[in-house]
Amino acid sequence: MPNVIFLQLDGVERRMQVPAGTTILEAAKAHDLPVVGTCGGSMVCATCHVMIEAPDRAKLPDPTEDEEDALDLAFGVTADSRLGCQIRLTEELDGIRVRLTSTMHMA
Repeated sequence: MPNVIFLQLDGVERRMQVPAGTTILEAAKAHDLPVVGTCGGSMVCATCHVMIEAPDRAKLPDPTEDEEDALDLAFGVTADSRLGCQIRLTEELDGIRVRLTSTMHMA
């Protein structure tokens, strides 16, 4: 089972193991982290906007055009931005660091 490290807004790190194939959104919700995911992973709300730093981002496939379009709805998008609903955790992503973002300013 891959480990994922969530970096919360208050700076606290939460490390957890999740079954392979779990999305970042699913992992966050299962552990009561403040990731909304209003649309349930259909890429229309961007309320699962997270940040993935470059070393881990390099292990991910590029975002699809649909994901990039959905990110246009998010506040504070950077090169590190991804939708948590679109990233499935695998053994290759073991130890990935996911920085949570504030959902208060999202569309």
